[in-house]
Amino acid sequence: MFIILYAISNVDAAKYDKMMTAMGSVFGSSKFKIETNIPRPIAKSDEFAMTPMDVLRQEINEIININELDNSVSIEDNQRGVTIRILDDILFLSGDAELKNKAQEVLKLVAEIIKKLPNDVRVEGHTDNIGINSTQYPSNWHLSIARALNTAYYLIQTENIDPDKVSVVGYAEYNPIGDNLTPEGRAKNRRVDIIVIKSVE
Repeated sequence: MFIILYAISNVDAAKYDKMMTAMGSVFGSSKFKIETNIPRPIAKSDEFAMTPMDVLRQEINEIININELDNSVSIEDNQRGVTIRILDDILFLSGDAELKNKAQEVLKLVAEIIKKLPNDVRVEGHTDNIGINSTQYPSNWHLSIARALNTAYYLIQTENIDPDKVSVVGYAEYNPIGDNLTPEGRAKNRRVDIIVIKSVE
């Protein structure tokens, strides 16, 4: 009996049922059963269930890969949530804040994903440190805010993102992620970040 109990402790539920049937035939009862406190195995699908933010990351990465946007769109996790980073070359003409047609196509794909979540969304505009002084945009502050505002307005008006969830911020050149001393670094800094804010639990 000890050997039988030891064997049962090392089999899964299906093998357990088969063993009980076989033992029943030996001991003269098809209803023979040994009660144990061994829990049934946890399904992997339950153990590794994806959260809504996991799904968001996966779907944004699919957009990037399918549409070959690796050089212009990226995704980053941080303490605030998930940041979808879009460089200005895909969004605007140089020194301008009007969304290009390509920008609208990309934002539409992003909106289809983030509109399914209840999380707040923060749209942030950034520039490099090269000054601007046009009639429409007298400083990088004006340009960064206008770019963030136009991006957010498109998400709200065209893609029906709930305006109650959206906030807009302009940082000008004061929150760089690249070296403003190089063309490559400045290109990284000219961007719009769409942050899906982590829910407070």
